[in-house]
Amino acid sequence: MGDNRILEDDLAQIVRLALTGQNEDVRLFVARLVRRYRDTEPALAKQLDLFLRNKPAKARSPLRKTIKPSVAEEVLPVDDETRLSLLKEFTDNADFAPPLMSDQLNDSLSQLILERKQIDKLVALGLEPTRSAVFVGPPGVGKTLTARWIAAQLHVPLYILDLTAVMSSLLGRSGSNLRTALDFAKRTPCVLLLDEVDAIAKRRSDDSDIGELKRLVTVILQEVDEWKASGLLLAATNHPELIDPALWRRFDMEIKFELPESDNIKDAIKRFFGPDYAMFDLWIDALTLAFKGQSFSNIERTIKRFRRALALGLSTDKELVEEFVKASICELEHKERIDLAKHLSAQSMLSQHTISDITGVSRDTIRKYSKIKMVK
Repeated sequence: MGDNRILEDDLAQIVRLALTGQNEDVRLFVARLVRRYRDTEPALAKQLDLFLRNKPAKARSPLRKTIKPSVAEEVLPVDDETRLSLLKEFTDNADFAPPLMSDQLNDSLSQLILERKQIDKLVALGLEPTRSAVFVGPPGVGKTLTARWIAAQLHVPLYILDLTAVMSSLLGRSGSNLRTALDFAKRTPCVLLLDEVDAIAKRRSDDSDIGELKRLVTVILQEVDEWKASGLLLAATNHPELIDPALWRRFDMEIKFELPESDNIKDAIKRFFGPDYAMFDLWIDALTLAFKGQSFSNIERTIKRFRRALALGLSTDKELVEEFVKASICELEHKERIDLAKHLSAQSMLSQHTISDITGVSRDTIRKYSKIKMVK
């Protein structure tokens, strides 16, 4: 077990060095492994030594100026105190699934992407594309997912500012971390997302905040003003009322994310059920009503729970839906409860007693609507 653990540690170390582009460090580490395993694992040591010999290091002239590595090869900036990365990186393919969205939101995002793809046309007309936008909406409606999709459509990486790493315990260090992260993102075409921007860009008139946070607002103000058109700066917030008005005015565009409507909920249910959709087809309309007022992330979480329970044989589709509808019914208005009861009466094999128990609608009301349907 001990030998396996050592091998695992060596493998993890060499992968880390390789993925961060530290080619010379990789060679030095492999040479060290050759010496380490020469006695205990001679075949492995010989193979590693052959790799080194077949791929010699490029000779460097001491008189030649060292070429600065491209941004793509650079390591993401870190906080000097904790060594945590200041940015999270996503490099999704162009076929990254588009987020679920309303027609109005789709129009706004489509224009944003089209502007970026036709920068030359705008520049020829003396115009610039949208350089910055702020996403506003409750948690779980797809703000971060949308940022990933935009970056994928533009074939550039997405960087997300990691607030836990930026906020240092050292006085004055947070502002330096923030500027370091932003400077890194400005060096190459990319999409940068300041997620939960209200946490670092609160109103400077708020006397309860320490001076450090007020300095962060000043840094962001300067950066938004000077952001290059080659990159796209996004911010996301659940609490727009907390953001400093001076910063709010500097964003080129405000994009609102709302809780999904019925059509979007139904689309989300179909997508999240995936191959299990056919098993729940009978319940889709009932679930659409029961999911009203919930975010996409809550819908996905619930449906994944359904699928796991079904896969393990813990519950049937009928039991899962009944349980969920009964737990969610208190969030619905009286008319919506009646609509749900009517749907269950018409589409399911549930008894009127069971439907009444699930929805809280009286059996007399259910019976009345059933008679109306029969007459029609």
